[in-house]
Amino acid sequence: MRGAVLAGGAASRYGGVPKGLLEVGGRRILDRVVDAVQAVTGEPPLLVANAPDAASWRPDLTTIPDVRPGFGSLGGIYTAVTAGPAPVLCVAWDMPFVPEALLRALADGAAAGNYDAFLPESSGRRGLEPLCAVYGPACGPAIERRLERGDLKAISFHDDVRVGILSIDQVRRFGDPDELFFNVNTPDDLERAEAVWRRRA
Repeated sequence: MRGAVLAGGAASRYGGVPKGLLEVGGRRILDRVVDAVQAVTGEPPLLVANAPDAASWRPDLTTIPDVRPGFGSLGGIYTAVTAGPAPVLCVAWDMPFVPEALLRALADGAAAGNYDAFLPESSGRRGLEPLCAVYGPACGPAIERRLERGDLKAISFHDDVRVGILSIDQVRRFGDPDELFFNVNTPDDLERAEAVWRRRA
């Protein structure tokens, strides 16, 4: 299984600074995510990012832009899926609290169930967390069809592939889902993330 960290496009900027380069607990969010993904896959993840200077964020990683720019999160997932033949563990780069153990459970679940996509349940608006999930090669053509139609919902293609779910009860074994999938978008989010980090430390 491969790994990919999804950094997104211009919307991933926070007051002019790319979100994943912000620090939580004295360490960049990007570095935390890379370490968690690499611990599961055994190799450095791909960095999917569109910023001109993205390759300088982690020179040790292979950095590629979206193959279909302008299609949001679904375009990033598509880029990761089509970058290689093996299933890919995708994680958004602004999630400071995604633990290695949860990512390993996703990787194991995807392999054990022979699924094309394997996602965790969440308490968010979609009920699933598509930016912390495993996607197999069959997702590529399914996503491409949705991109052609302009249907950019990150779970829009699920009817066309075999989808497995890590239940919310299983997710809770690794922590509070609201914290596990928490992403930093605003100054208030960053402040909350620091507070969570201090409490956990």
